[in-house]
Amino acid sequence: MRTPSRRRPRAALAMAAAGMLLAPLLSGCWAGAGGSGSGGDSLNVLMVNNPQMVELQKLTAAHFTRETGIKVNFTVLPENDVRDKISQDFANQAGQYDVATLSNYEIPIYARNGWLHEMDSYVAKDPAYDEKDVLRPIAESLTGDDGKAYGQPFYGESSFLMYRKDVFAAKGLTMPAHPTWQQVADLAARADGAEPGMKGICLRGLPGWGELTAPLTTVVNTFGGTWFDKDWTARLDSPAFEKATKFYVDLVRAHGESGAAQSGFAECLNNMTQGKVAMWYDATSAAGSLEAAGSPVKGKVGYAPAPVERTKSAGWLYTWAWGIQKASRNPDKAWKFVSWASGKGYEQLVGNESGWSNVPAGKRASTYTNPAYVKEAAAFQEMTRQAIATARPHDPGVQPRPAPGIQFVGIPEFTDLGTKVSQEISAAIAGRQSVETALKKSQQLAERIAKEYEGR
Repeated sequence: MRTPSRRRPRAALAMAAAGMLLAPLLSGCWAGAGGSGSGGDSLNVLMVNNPQMVELQKLTAAHFTRETGIKVNFTVLPENDVRDKISQDFANQAGQYDVATLSNYEIPIYARNGWLHEMDSYVAKDPAYDEKDVLRPIAESLTGDDGKAYGQPFYGESSFLMYRKDVFAAKGLTMPAHPTWQQVADLAARADGAEPGMKGICLRGLPGWGELTAPLTTVVNTFGGTWFDKDWTARLDSPAFEKATKFYVDLVRAHGESGAAQSGFAECLNNMTQGKVAMWYDATSAAGSLEAAGSPVKGKVGYAPAPVERTKSAGWLYTWAWGIQKASRNPDKAWKFVSWASGKGYEQLVGNESGWSNVPAGKRASTYTNPAYVKEAAAFQEMTRQAIATARPHDPGVQPRPAPGIQFVGIPEFTDLGTKVSQEISAAIAGRQSVETALKKSQQLAERIAKEYEGR
């Protein structure tokens, strides 16, 4: 069962979420519940435009619709846009969309507010779905305070360290089986310039709660820091938080990629693929692209666990999952779609149609015993499985936390707070201000959030 926030009553948290998420609607128009939603034998699905989702869209008509007779109308948008649209429709229970892609950040919050349809009743009647096959950390991250499932994963990920084995061999460098961040910094310094134009490491510096804030927070956790202590006191000005942030900023400034303050996941993936960096710390899902057919670095990359300092593990936990809107007029048909899109059969379909490297992995134990997948993803599949299995969303650091989350804090306000803090840290990476100044401003931002929670 998911551990709920210990300090804030459910009603207060629901009001905070509603206030944040309903604000964009005050100046806009929306369809009332059932006003423009799906009906009959059709579903409306709103989803993010990542490659694996686009692949699903291509396969749906020829397989799901042909098998069930249910037509699926997709709305596919970039991540920031899709989050805004989902929050508007689900917060108002407008019913325009039956199913949407949500992460393990949103689903517990949406469930608490009564915006999602629970899925346990459907799972109980659908033994072929085999919910017990879903990796436990992923499944638990998609439950509500009542222990019921409110989402089913499309794919899951953690984070790990990727490095060029050939470059390390040429320079006489050895990657430890379980590296510390100080060891990574030393290796980055020695790998810097190993090949013409190559830098030692790539780390995200692009502002955004899901960009820079994600990897930085895992570093903060393992260095002993936290955004808030168990009593909701903001701790961005603590020695541990400052030490971790200064380490991250100094490392990327000294041995990181060019234009680090504008580099996010996509830019680091490009840098690693093109041989511009010797190491990269980021999402385990990146490995599929690095090892894809035609990748210039296929077979040249090694994988190591997320670096640590004071904790045994440090990898994050994230999943894009399916949520069914409570106001959907077709929840039974919506479950049929979710069951198909997250089921074992869909993975087999993708493997047969598009190749096993394109399978939306990281969610089912059976994926990691499938000979076809294990062979195709041999370079990284076991490391990915281990990273997800050892992720600790309720206990990611050295002290108790008031809300779950590894690379985020599981409260509605974190999207805004995490983004604003990342802007300050990115400015430090760009050399426009010191880390101390960035964290002083950030602490003030966090204190405003803390006041809403302290004493509850």
